[in-house]
Amino acid sequence: MAAIVGGLIGLIVLGNCPVLAQGFAAAITGTVKDTSGAAVPGAMVTVKHLETGLTRAVEADSAGSYSIASLPVGEYELTAEKMGFQREVRRGINLVVAQEAVLNVTLQVGTVVQQVTVTEAAPLVNTTTTSTSGLISEQQIKELPLNGRSFDQLLTLNMSTANISSNRNPNQPGNLFSVAGRRPEENRFLMNGVDYVSASGGINAASPNGSNGQVLGVDAVREFNVVEHTYGAEWGKRAGGQISIVTTSGTNQVHGDVFEYLRNSVLDARNFFDRPIGLRIPPFKRNQFGAALGGPLKKDKLFLFGNYEGFRQRLGISSVSVVPDANARLGLLPCSAISPAPSPCPASGVAPVTNLKTAMLPYANAFWPTPNSELGGGLALSYSNPIQKVREDFGLIRTDYNISTKDSFSANYLIQDGENDAPSPDPNFFRPLPLRSQLLSLQETHVFSPAVLNVATAGFSRGHIKLGAFPAVPISPDLAFIPGSPPGSIVIGGSSTGAGQGTITTADGAGGPPGVFVRNFFTWADDLHYIRSNHSWSAGVWIQRAQSNRFSSSLSRATVAYSTLQAFLTDSPTTFSVIPLLTELGFRTTEAAWYIQDEIKLKPNLTLRLGLRDEMTNGYNEVAGRCANYVTDQNGVIQSDPIVGHSCLVENNAKALWQPRVGLAWDPTGTGRWAVRTGFGIYNTLQDNLDQAFGGNPPFNARLTFFSPLLSIIPTLRDGTPPPPSCNAQSPLRQPACAIFQPGQLDPTLHTPTIQDWSLTVEREITRDLVLQVGYVGSQSYHLEVGLDANTIRPQVCSNPQGCLSGGVLPPAQQETVPQGTT
Repeated sequence: MAAIVGGLIGLIVLGNCPVLAQGFAAAITGTVKDTSGAAVPGAMVTVKHLETGLTRAVEADSAGSYSIASLPVGEYELTAEKMGFQREVRRGINLVVAQEAVLNVTLQVGTVVQQVTVTEAAPLVNTTTTSTSGLISEQQIKELPLNGRSFDQLLTLNMSTANISSNRNPNQPGNLFSVAGRRPEENRFLMNGVDYVSASGGINAASPNGSNGQVLGVDAVREFNVVEHTYGAEWGKRAGGQISIVTTSGTNQVHGDVFEYLRNSVLDARNFFDRPIGLRIPPFKRNQFGAALGGPLKKDKLFLFGNYEGFRQRLGISSVSVVPDANARLGLLPCSAISPAPSPCPASGVAPVTNLKTAMLPYANAFWPTPNSELGGGLALSYSNPIQKVREDFGLIRTDYNISTKDSFSANYLIQDGENDAPSPDPNFFRPLPLRSQLLSLQETHVFSPAVLNVATAGFSRGHIKLGAFPAVPISPDLAFIPGSPPGSIVIGGSSTGAGQGTITTADGAGGPPGVFVRNFFTWADDLHYIRSNHSWSAGVWIQRAQSNRFSSSLSRATVAYSTLQAFLTDSPTTFSVIPLLTELGFRTTEAAWYIQDEIKLKPNLTLRLGLRDEMTNGYNEVAGRCANYVTDQNGVIQSDPIVGHSCLVENNAKALWQPRVGLAWDPTGTGRWAVRTGFGIYNTLQDNLDQAFGGNPPFNARLTFFSPLLSIIPTLRDGTPPPPSCNAQSPLRQPACAIFQPGQLDPTLHTPTIQDWSLTVEREITRDLVLQVGYVGSQSYHLEVGLDANTIRPQVCSNPQGCLSGGVLPPAQQETVPQGTT
């Protein structure tokens, strides 16, 4: 699938507007000159991180240029000095994530003991960086109002980012974002250089989330940067936005806070759909509370920061369910709802159902709430206010250690654990959603020389989610379809999600797809930076092992379907489906990349970036050789029996994914107030979340389909019941049962989604705190993931003047001739 996207974007931006440096660190670059404008080679430039005392020093080259890479975010002091000149000190420099600040220094003739001190912030417009990004600053994170304190909501402060959460899976919470027109699953979230992942599947997989959708930790996040498009070779794995998050660290000053936020329904008005019980509206109470504390364990050497945040909510949900009315629960229906209609009809208008199975009445009374508004036809409405209960706990701890002037180390551990007990459409059931996210990041920075620096990163991230449904009211274990399991689902007169007049709200004991989903990522990366003359080289390698484990089926507790309420009361089901023998599947892939890049300062106001990245994977594999995937023959016809083995693919087309990147940054006036940027690059989205395609393929997770009464099936079922013979064309839907599957196919010669991206942006500093940015971004995408029905019959138009034979696979005796022009 291919797509071309283009757009013109423009915005006036308030505040600092940094652009890309390396990863989640920052950098300072510039030149040292004397008052005549001549370069001062050999000048010593030293920067000091005022929060932690970290110090780095470099020597200006023959052109007077200097560059200091991989600096932690925060406030800095810069000192430039050389014999014969006065020392100059710059203060008020606040570096933000992924910023490259340009600070040019002019030394005055004098002695070193003389000092000139200048307090000046880094410039708003960066004239040397070729990529475009948008910072969400610490002030914005801490001070802008956030309903629920989910800091990812601030992503939309960037002009190219849109919240498209309406497209997400309703069973999996969280926010979804499109950056520069890309799909949400193409985004990549990084915390301190390590992937911040979710256990959710599909388009929800790329975005971190909590059980109620909030990504907590406002006090733990220092700032984050959204690298939008045409970025350099150091970024990869996903072709969309690269969201780089930096956590708060301890400093030489003890700092912290304690907070409590409260919301409730005291001043809320009743909305149109509320049917309060008594005189009160549905209750609502939310508490958010926590504390943060950071400081030195050893001044200028060892620092610690910790943060805890709790979220508690009780929200009354206005629920309207279509349920069997009081008479139906006794086995009585209106005469018009009974077939054949009784004659004569009793004066009451209701009559006992013919062939009533009294054993079905306990299901009618237990699986649906009490009716309180009649609909007719044996149906009624039930208004209720079930309570949604949410618990969320977030914790983070970070330590930083300045080992020496050449080595520094940081470690960060995060955990967010919660549960969202949400009522089902039938409030006699609820859907608990326990979700836990964890992340560990380790980073060591080593300075080999003022010109050579290395950053090593290791990390682990994990997402764990559990889906299902359970009774919200006491239901006898005798009413379970599979002994020893929670109740299953009953569908009457509609789909498994049906509701509304004429269709009884599904008694959804199955609760969608009950199961457990776990995703683990193990990451190692190393980046080397080398500065020589007007060249700034960087090179690196990245390796990640991805694990995706799933144990899920929407039919593990069974679903029984009836066409009408009468069919339910007489236990005459359309189908009874169950998967009693579940197979846990574990998918694995190893992804790797290397890159090399050079940023060349052609002129003081002109910078060229040339980069190349190569990514690769070992395919997509099942750990125990249980990946079942359908393949096609040489004529492109899908074979009816899937291949089963370790690899889900017959060909790995992701062994070498070459991605050139080029960019240009130009300041046409040389004053530092203009920046014109253009770039082009090829980007890939590596596929490590494909397990949803294989959960229902034979021979695993066979679905038993019965056509007998429910009451006769239950005594025969137990957990682990082996499946009967498969349903097939020779013996279709044979009584009493046969096994069918929910097949899904992944292209066995899968190609990696690829985007060609190009852009042109212009920035202009209007005032000291105001910047105008206008840009054009275009892209062409191909090999995108798309869902298709492989069994679609494509109509053909008869072009033969003599007519054509119709009938497909029917025997010749049953085929007919149709005239020319017939479809």
